Amino acid sequence: MERNAVNPVSWSVEMGFNQGEVVSGQARTLYLSGQTAMSKEGRPEHDGDMAAQLALAVDNVEAVLAAADMSLTNLVRLNVYTTDVDLLFQHYGVLAGRLGASGVAPATTMLGVTRLAVPGQLVELEGTAVD
Repeated sequence: MERNAVNPVSWSVEMGFNQGEVVSGQARTLYLSGQTAMSKEGRPEHDGDMAAQLALAVDNVEAVLAAADMSLTNLVRLNVYTTDVDLLFQHYGVLAGRLGASGVAPATTMLGVTRLAVPGQLVELEGTAVD
């Protein structure tokens, strides 16, 4: 797989995401369902703790990727849904740090929503990965 960042402006790169990515030569595409701070048993975790929820949501994204023989390096699109945009910005380094450590800056959209499907959840990550 070859990926090429598309950034007609540069401010987004400083925030950890590209405006777009051209992907060529991929063999497989994985569409990840929204991942939240749910335990392996399906119980919500870390009620009210944005940083911990974000970290567990990224862990869950990585688990889905690993099950498909992929990793964060394959992530080309990320949608971030949150019930509190201001609080998420305070802890966004949790996500940006994990992406940065993997050397990726997927095209990203962040949306503030009224609520998520599971009460008490503050953030949900949904993505697309290719290899």
